[in-house]
Amino acid sequence: MADVDQGSAAPTETSPALDSLNATDTNGTDAVNATVAKFVATPEGTALAYGSLVFMALLPIFFGALRSVTCSKSKNSSDMPETITSRDAARFPIIASCTLFGLYLFFKIFSQEYINLLLSMYFFVLGILALSHTMSPFMNRVVPASVPNKQYQLLFTQGTGESKEEIVNYEFDTRDLFCLAISAVVGVWYVLKKHWVANNLFGLAFALNGVELLHLNNVSTGCILLGGLFVYDVFWVFGTNVMVTVAKSFEAPIKLVFPQDLLERGLDASNFAMLGLGDIVIPGIFIALLLRFDVSLKKNSRTYFYTSFLAYIFGLGLTIFVMHTYKHAQPALLYLVPACVGFPVVVALLKGELTDMFRYEEVTPETEGAAKEEMTETEKKDQ
Repeated sequence: MADVDQGSAAPTETSPALDSLNATDTNGTDAVNATVAKFVATPEGTALAYGSLVFMALLPIFFGALRSVTCSKSKNSSDMPETITSRDAARFPIIASCTLFGLYLFFKIFSQEYINLLLSMYFFVLGILALSHTMSPFMNRVVPASVPNKQYQLLFTQGTGESKEEIVNYEFDTRDLFCLAISAVVGVWYVLKKHWVANNLFGLAFALNGVELLHLNNVSTGCILLGGLFVYDVFWVFGTNVMVTVAKSFEAPIKLVFPQDLLERGLDASNFAMLGLGDIVIPGIFIALLLRFDVSLKKNSRTYFYTSFLAYIFGLGLTIFVMHTYKHAQPALLYLVPACVGFPVVVALLKGELTDMFRYEEVTPETEGAAKEEMTETEKKDQ
């Protein structure tokens, strides 16, 4: 996970400005700090930067949660969600820790330039696909129906006859191709310039797709995931220097950034405040689950969604406040997890719906199909 922090960055000609996984100075190496006086942000610049970060963090959570309600019904393989079970949730912090430590060893052993070159190409492809998927619904609304729109389908199957199984079933149209072209332009801009605006476009797309397509199967699984990553975040930030080392070496659009010197330097600003995507997506998928729980109650109310959404704002604001009070980078999940879990649980207790909340089970096309098959087999046995 990434933390909330403020950082200074040298111009992008000397080294890329947007290479942080954690709450650290984006290019604040000891060599640069030794020769360049550290920028002191004005109160206005600081308020603008953190206000913008909070606003940007809320966008993918809000719209990703809304889109998650309908995407589970899609038959298009590109739109079908990935369901996280309790077993996946329990293993995730361990896998994340191994990955983080593996990256740490890679950066210690191999050349940083070659590793980041591979990462740039990897995130270039992922970013284009994510941004294209994010833009697609918007494009469908703004393009007039009179404009020709041809349909295409990319289908990969395995086996023949009755044993034929779909591996990939991707449906797209002319508008999707147009979105792909725009996203490719942003991708080239990011690879060549590493500009913070291009970084944020990819970052917002990653976050929105994560909230939309990653589904927790129930509230208990969400509590397991958030609890495990709560420990993970605190340990790797406060217990070791592994995350900080990887953060200073890692070049990828996996955080949102906003310059604190924007008022002084405009779009060429280089002193960034930042927020990791993990601190958006992980609470975001839990908030999206509560929205789907609200929908399942069929009460025409979004009580738990709005409660958890406001809890996220409170937790993120508390993170920023503590960071500025103690002048130290903070693991945001330390404050976000208790807020996002605690507030809805308290509301459920007051409304007498706590049992219903923890009994709620996510229905996916896979589980729905399995249930129908089981019901059919049961009916056959009865006959």
